[in-house]
Amino acid sequence: MKLIITDTDISHIRIQGSHRIIRPQGEIHPCTGCFGCWVKTPGRCVIQDGYEDTGIWMGKCTELILISQCCYGGPSPFVKTVQDRAISYMHPDFVLRRGEMHHKRRYENVIRLSAYYYGQNITEREKETAQKLLSANADNYDAQAAGVYFYRTPEEMEDIVL
Repeated sequence: MKLIITDTDISHIRIQGSHRIIRPQGEIHPCTGCFGCWVKTPGRCVIQDGYEDTGIWMGKCTELILISQCCYGGPSPFVKTVQDRAISYMHPDFVLRRGEMHHKRRYENVIRLSAYYYGQNITEREKETAQKLLSANADNYDAQAAGVYFYRTPEEMEDIVL
């Protein structure tokens, strides 16, 4: 299953196979760092605003696809907030991966992570930052970094097939 987190209308993008789309639908509250998703309701955020199951959906996916406006080389505030709220995807225990301390996976799935950014004037430095950020996120999720792609507008993505 593909999990797509987006801040824009993607109805013009062809998506093959089973998928779930998380997009702005009502107010999303930021992660408060309470660790409730680790100790009170393992895997599920304790904030009940419609985005509390993001970590669970990540645990069911094989692909995590971010489609977002590029903001200084990272995702938009909405997409970043969804990612923050999905910390429940990870287990509170630590493991060493490639010589670095990371949280271990709570679920068995291995995610393939990609990002599709749009923006009128994305600089080369922002593109470099986006590449590094995707790689770091893949390390943190114990996932495979698949790629980062750039477009001027969301409509330019109409030829891609996810």
